[in-house]
Amino acid sequence: MKADQEKLLNSYAGKIPLSVLEEIKENVPGTISKEKFQEVMDKCLIAYNNAKVHAGECVGLVAAESIGEPGTQMTLNTFHLAGVAEVQVTTGLPRIIEVFDARKGIKTPMMEIFLNKPYCLDVEKLRKFAATIKETKFEEFVSEYNLNIFDQNLTIKLNKELLDDNDLTVKDINGIIKTKVKNFSVSITDEVIVIGLKGKQDEIKDLYALKEKIKEVKVKGIKGLKQVLPVKRGEEYVILTAGTNLKDVLALSEVDSTRTVSNDIYEIYNVLGIEAARQAIIDEVYKVVESQGLNVNIRHVMLVADLMVANGTVKGITRYGVVSEKASVLARASFETPLKHLFNAALEGEVDNLTSVVENVMINQPVPIGTGLPGLVTKMK
Repeated sequence: MKADQEKLLNSYAGKIPLSVLEEIKENVPGTISKEKFQEVMDKCLIAYNNAKVHAGECVGLVAAESIGEPGTQMTLNTFHLAGVAEVQVTTGLPRIIEVFDARKGIKTPMMEIFLNKPYCLDVEKLRKFAATIKETKFEEFVSEYNLNIFDQNLTIKLNKELLDDNDLTVKDINGIIKTKVKNFSVSITDEVIVIGLKGKQDEIKDLYALKEKIKEVKVKGIKGLKQVLPVKRGEEYVILTAGTNLKDVLALSEVDSTRTVSNDIYEIYNVLGIEAARQAIIDEVYKVVESQGLNVNIRHVMLVADLMVANGTVKGITRYGVVSEKASVLARASFETPLKHLFNAALEGEVDNLTSVVENVMINQPVPIGTGLPGLVTKMK
């Protein structure tokens, strides 16, 4: 871009948002004349000013309506990823409700792990890496359990082929088991582990409990990543996972930490902070809206996301979250559990200043929005 064009672009700095200026800079050809460029900038300014919301516009209601109305046309489906029966993704209305309610335990947590070169281009390296991060439990390597009541011991036979496939030896397994098994005697021969009782002879139920406990012991991988699935995206490969563990995955050197995401809003908030959580809410909702083929302006979604994270923590649009913080008693009462709100307000002697929509509608007054905002004063002679 030429110097005079750059100068002209910078003169619009306060009038047009930076993101729009960046877009103009990228898309305008370098050969354009100064007059033409001036014309482009003026047209952009007019378009931007026309896109602005008028004073007194009820943006909240418009946003609620814009998300709610197409929401009735969404299909309520759970979507299986191709080729993997266990990896399900909640989409459609249930997913939108999950995000806006800011639910702590979501139905289908998953991650998209982007990798650095050469892992993202080499399939073999990618497969090996995917195998190392998948959480593998002890029970996957066992071919049979045998509980002997007479000898009071538990015999566990290991699957040698599976151990070899995962680059593990019986010695590794022995080390892992010994740290988890206290007060029992452990002996290992070839592929057989024998666990016996120490001391008291009648506590056979302890061996039963131990057998169940030992199944869940993590042998290798990252906790929480139950399934991994390498997928090709354009030129590179990414790994989709069922289950999330953002903190541990981002710490790996092979992972591209700038693009790796989880679909659990709270996890993102705890690991990356509130701004990232806001962006995640916008991305997750917009992903659903787009996949359903609906057309919702991103600004409505952004407004709701801003409302959810405005005070520095993630709050859902529920009676315990955003609604509980409304200043107006009547607005809170109109949402859910009205008697509770009214009694509490009466006990505390709360005052309602009738500044918003709902409470004015309830007591039959003009709403302070749009033409209801200005008051007219006439001069009396």
